[in-house]
Parts: sequence; C-alpha cells; structure tokens
Amino acid sequence: MERYRHCVIKSFKHNGHLHRTWQQNWLVPEELMLPEHAAEEMIVLINRQTPIQESDGKIWISRVPAVSFFLPGQWFNVVALLEEGGIRYYCNVASPPYLLGDVLTYIDYDLDVIRTADGLRFVVDQDEYDLHKAAYHYPKMVDEKVKEGLNSLIGRIDAGQTPFQEQHVMQYYEDWHRQNDEVNE
Repeated sequence: MERYRHCVIKSFKHNGHLHRTWQQNWLVPEELMLPEHAAEEMIVLINRQTPIQESDGKIWISRVPAVSFFLPGQWFNVVALLEEGGIRYYCNVASPPYLLGDVLTYIDYDLDVIRTADGLRFVVDQDEYDLHKAAYHYPKMVDEKVKEGLNSLIGRIDAGQTPFQEQHVMQYYEDWHRQNDEVNE
C-alpha cells in the first residue's frame, strides 16, 4: 500500500511575500482517495498538531486535527477542522493550488468563509480583502476570479457538495490515524 507522503503547505500574499507555512501535513495517496474527490483531482492533506510558522517567524502548534482539500483550477481551498463540538470548515478564497514535489503553494486573498459545525455560514475579512486589493493593486482578472471563487465556494457549501461531507472528512482522518498508529507500533 502506498504510504502517506509528508508535504509542506505555504501560503503567500499577492505581492509574493510568504504569509504562513504549515510544516507537517500528510498527502492522501491516490489509492485512498474517495471517487468523488479523485474525479475532481483533489489534493487532500491531513495534519494534527502541526507547527505553523507566521510571516514574522513566530511558530505555533495547531490545536485540532485538520483535513484540507485543494481543488485544481478552483479559487478556494477548504480546511475541515475536527473540533470537539463537530467539524468546522474554514475556507480560504485563494488562487488554485500548485503542488511541486512535497510543497503545495497558493496565494491567499484574505476573504474567508466559515461554516460552523451546526451549519451556519459566515463570510469574513472583507475589509482585509479591500485593503489588500488597493495596496497590492489587484488586476481586474484577479478581482473577478476571487469573486467567482467566493460564489463557487458558497454554492458548494449551501448545496452540501463535496468536500462538505463530515463522513468523508472523518474517513480520511481515521484511515490516516489508523495507519499512523500501525507504523508507530
């Protein structure tokens, strides 16, 4: 069976500056991808207590496990946070992912959508997007792609489309956790 591969996730800002790095993530092997995710060529990564480095060099450790979904060609990504009260989805409006070797990168465009464990949905950081849009002089094409990404993301959330299915998130996490425990025994 193919092993989970270590990957680093790096997000950048539009001006090319590093924003944040998730240092320990595990790429779900193709053979373990669910058919609906494989059909969209999703990149699925799992982490637990990963060190996260901010742009200022500060490092902190994530408190909850996460399963992250990156969709080639889509201007958003989805992080399912496995919290005590249920799964909370933190979604970044961002450039499509780029995976080269063991490093996945994307540009974070500030707008975020949060879907709580009880199904409520919130768009946050509009003010931060507006500030950076002016400061970094986003081209019209970027602004349009960001809006399309936001609308597409909201449509998926509201329709309960993939990857917004808790049973799939848990299956990925539990399969990884089980294999990780077997390797460490």
